[in-house]
Amino acid sequence: MKRLGRAVRGFLGMLAGFSSLIISWTASYFILRVLFQRFGAPSSVYVSQLLGMLLGFLILFCIGGLISLITYGKQNKFYSPILNAVRRISKGDFTAKVEDVERYGRMGELVEGINEMASELSRMETMRQDFISNVSHEIQSPLTSIRGFARALRREDLSRETREHYLDIIEAESARLSGLSDSLLKLSVLESGSFPLEAKPYRLDKQLRNILLACEPQWMGKGIEVEAELAEVTVTGAEDLLSQVWNNLLHNSIKFTPPGGKVMITARLIGTEAEVVVSDTGAGISKEDLPRIFERFYKADKARSAGAGGSGLGLSLVKKIVDLHLGEVRAESRLGEGTEIIVTLPLSVKEERERE
Repeated sequence: MKRLGRAVRGFLGMLAGFSSLIISWTASYFILRVLFQRFGAPSSVYVSQLLGMLLGFLILFCIGGLISLITYGKQNKFYSPILNAVRRISKGDFTAKVEDVERYGRMGELVEGINEMASELSRMETMRQDFISNVSHEIQSPLTSIRGFARALRREDLSRETREHYLDIIEAESARLSGLSDSLLKLSVLESGSFPLEAKPYRLDKQLRNILLACEPQWMGKGIEVEAELAEVTVTGAEDLLSQVWNNLLHNSIKFTPPGGKVMITARLIGTEAEVVVSDTGAGISKEDLPRIFERFYKADKARSAGAGGSGLGLSLVKKIVDLHLGEVRAESRLGEGTEIIVTLPLSVKEERERE
């Protein structure tokens, strides 16, 4: 139906143009005939024809101008919603939308593009505002603690143990601020694409074993049982960046697994990919929260995360680093049963990029 409508409109347009041409040339013929009868015809036939042609074009332009004046109001009404929407978007109002897209015919795709652009800009603006709000909150919380305990330290009646306790809190909150700043900086650099990915082959199983040993005081202190099944796997990647991935995942598992629980890490080779699975017997994550755990500052259990000192950036960094290595990361979890994070990486980032 749309194609038929366009064809009909095109035919009517051609008919209107042809009719205007006939009218202008006919009017030119009769006007010149009257003038020649009154004032006399030129001696040259060529001059007569030239005058007829010029007069015909003049009349045609006059008809076109008249039609434009008549239809100006309709054209203005036709384009006005589009122009108003573009002006509102340029001023930062991303709620602008052009209604009734179908009435714009061939320009419908352009109008849909404007609406999609406004919707995407609105989504990005919401993300920006949420990001600023989250950063402000994450910075304000430790600063409030530091300021409060710094004031409390001025009291002369405090015991040595209390002073040490307050100083420990100030040190911990300062470290939290430093970690937040470091994570934000790393995310910014990684997302800008300016970070050089220095990939080289190394033993993934050895890296995981070393990280487990470095975390031993944490899981031993909570009485957590740790199991590791690490097959010999060599990958080509940025060793320092991937080290942060495994550190973040293991720290999260240990942090949210209750005393006496269990944490397990496995590494194996599947075809041309390496798979690392970090699982725990913690409280788990709900179905509603699971799809969003890799978002910046998102905390599935806000009260628990705040108490544990998390910033909500660890899993965002994990996903970004894994994406840079052309891998995948996903989570499986059930409330009360624990969480499982599965990371798959190509054995060689360079070869994977060449394939793409």
